[in-house]
Formats: sequence, structure tokens, C-alpha cells
Amino acid sequence: MLRRHRLSVPALLIVGVYVVALAVAAVFALAAGDLGALGWLTLFAEADEGVAVTWPNVLVLLLAGMPWAWALWQCLRGPLAGPPPELDRDTRRLRVALYAAAASWLFYVLTPFWPWWGEALDGVVMCGVVLAFHPVLGHNLQRAGQVRILGVLGYGGGAVFNVLDILGRPVPDSLSLICGLAALIWMILVIRAQRSDRRWQRATVRYGIAALVGPLVAGVVLGALASVGNLHTAVALAGVEGALMVIWLVRSGHDLADPRQEPERLTYTASTHPL
Repeated sequence: MLRRHRLSVPALLIVGVYVVALAVAAVFALAAGDLGALGWLTLFAEADEGVAVTWPNVLVLLLAGMPWAWALWQCLRGPLAGPPPELDRDTRRLRVALYAAAASWLFYVLTPFWPWWGEALDGVVMCGVVLAFHPVLGHNLQRAGQVRILGVLGYGGGAVFNVLDILGRPVPDSLSLICGLAALIWMILVIRAQRSDRRWQRATVRYGIAALVGPLVAGVVLGALASVGNLHTAVALAGVEGALMVIWLVRSGHDLADPRQEPERLTYTASTHPL
């Protein structure tokens, strides 16, 4: 298991440190009556002062950290062990774009609030993923030009509208809905093309589908939880959605650097193939 991926050992150590930190923060929260440290480790934000320090609330925060622990393992362990294949320029560019998009999620941890430039940065890196994906997918992606336009409109336009909203210049909801729908269609078509490409593992495709379905399921569940005031559970579900997206981005990059399985060459001997 530890030898299957190139960086399994350091990845396991980092995940172990994170899990231990979660356990220590949970014990501290119950002993000191303070959810601050546990909130930062799991929700990447300060816990609401009005939330009581109880076993159920601490458990919810611990469960919110589990998807991110799994995301750390999936991301940091690297591609499969073995000699890496020779990658062309387009494939190298796609890997850089995928890793940059995943790394942009670190700003959720480093900033106490999501600034306008964070929305702009998210739009830029995802547009980079859109533009870099299509030369690599090749014939597996039909109508690549139109699909590229959908992706740029979805992520680029959505980021612009979010920035305007943060700056106090909201746009009509219909325009934001169009951008969201465009991004959704783009991702569906890309995951479908990945499924037809042997360079990507089935597990990576399944994570992409989960990241695709996650917002739809989370929207229903979040609405129900918000109506009963269970804020921490709602935020935890939103974190699951983010973790799935990060895993899909990074695994899509890792799979491209996995060792290629060359077809076995047939050998002929006199005993098996007599003249």
C-alpha cells in the first residue's frame, strides 16, 4: 500500500499529524469549552460564539475534518510509483493548471474571509483548466470549441459576477444562473470524455461525478439544516463538496503521470510455433 504511490510515506505522515491535531483540538474544546481551534482545523473559519460546546457539536466538527484528511491523502501521495511517462507540452500544461486550481483552495485556510480577489483568482485558474483540458482530451471530446466556450463562460463569467456582488454591484440572478449552468455542462462533458480515456482511472471519474452531484445534494440538505438552525452541520456538508472537487482536480493531474502499461510483446519459439 505504502509503495504503490511515489509519496505515500510523507503523505501518510502529514495526514497523521492532521488527524492527531483534530483529536487534540476536540479534547481541548471539551475541556476548555472553546471550539476555536477545532473550528479552524475543520471549517477553516472561527466557530460561532453562540454554538454550545457539546459532544454533538464537537462530533460534527470532527466529521467535517474527515473529508479533508482523505483529500490530503489522495492529493499528497502523488502518482503511482514507477517510471513516469514522457509527457507532451499540452499534458504538462494541464497538470500545472489542475494543481494550481486545487492549490487555490488553500486561500480558504489562509484568509479569515473570502475576498473579491479570491473570486477573481478562482475564475482565472479554472479558466486555465478549461483551456488546458481540451487539447489533451482530443477526439474523446466532441464539439470541443463549443465546450470550451461553455467552460470559460461558466467559470470566468461566474467569477466576474461574484466579484461585482462582493463590491456591491449585484447582477441579475438569471445571469449567474446561466454561468452556473454553463460550468455544470462543461464538467459533465469533460468527465464523460475522461471516462473514455484510458489515462484516467475509474476512481478519478467517480470522484468527478461525486463533485458534480455534491452541490445538488448539498443544496437540498443545506436548506433543510438551515431551517432548523444546525449551522455547523450545514457548513460541514459544504466542506465535503469542496474536498471532492479538490480530489478530482489533483487525481486528474496525478493520473496523467502514472506509468503507462505497455502491451506485452508476443515471443515465438520453435517449441510453440513449429515450422
